[in-house]
Amino acid sequence: MQQLILHHYPMSPFAEKIRLIFGFKNLHWSSVLIPNIMPKPDLTALTGGYRKTPVLQIGADIYCDTALIADVLEEHSPHPTLYPAGIAGASRILAQWADSTLFWTAIPYTMQPEGLAKLFEGVPPEAIKAFGDDRNVFRANMPRMRPGDAIAGFRLYLERLEETLGKQAYFFGAAPSIADFSIYHCLWFVTRGGPVAKIFDSFPALQSWRERIAAFGHATHEKLDSAAAIEAAHAATPVKSLGNVDTQGIAIGDRVVVAATDTGTDPVEGSLYGASKNRVSIARQDARAGTVVVHFPRLGFELRRVK
Repeated sequence: MQQLILHHYPMSPFAEKIRLIFGFKNLHWSSVLIPNIMPKPDLTALTGGYRKTPVLQIGADIYCDTALIADVLEEHSPHPTLYPAGIAGASRILAQWADSTLFWTAIPYTMQPEGLAKLFEGVPPEAIKAFGDDRNVFRANMPRMRPGDAIAGFRLYLERLEETLGKQAYFFGAAPSIADFSIYHCLWFVTRGGPVAKIFDSFPALQSWRERIAAFGHATHEKLDSAAAIEAAHAATPVKSLGNVDTQGIAIGDRVVVAATDTGTDPVEGSLYGASKNRVSIARQDARAGTVVVHFPRLGFELRRVK
């Protein structure tokens, strides 16, 4: 297997999701630490401007969004599986809910004054302002949940998750699935907020479940310089195109842009390299990285021709 390179930063909840999947599958990986705000020049050389975290790199192939990254890791290492037979579809649906609705309730819940103080403890005021300005751009016109609504909503979601979990080890039974990792990273971020994590004291089943997920750890990994990651891309050849299963009349080689439809909507431009029912891939040239192919999931992203 080629080197698995994760571009991430320690406090990223979505990166924690993938780090734990590495642990679950016992996959050795390389860690490239990136800035938590824009600009990210070395990452941009690989992605073309995609700004969400994390990003998985395998040679000259760049995989965006944790839903797709999880699929790629499953392809490389099918056992143990993230998608157990019989509940694969349901686990994906619950994961999608967690990555969107639960996540955007957990964030404002954690950003209460007590949580903010813990999250930014020791951080200079100018760095806090830069982070806030960056996230305002990242969220664009996304509606914001008020703190009171987030507190009420997050507790209600925890009550429902506690009931769903019951006496099971994981959300769909005796084995974990993608749903467990997607739910976990949202709650993991809340624990970074120190005092606000006391809400978990009322949910013993979730407490035990969180300990089981955390026990997977992050597997073995070593640090890698971002310049070395760019060199690895330049020296590699992208995987073969998946062909074109498309309903939009866009052909292989056409100039296109791909962009997220919720947050971090910065478009990435290139030529269509492949399109399957699950993912869209575009090829692009970079002075440092050479020819790279950037892959996106179908869900949550839009594909359009450059006019």
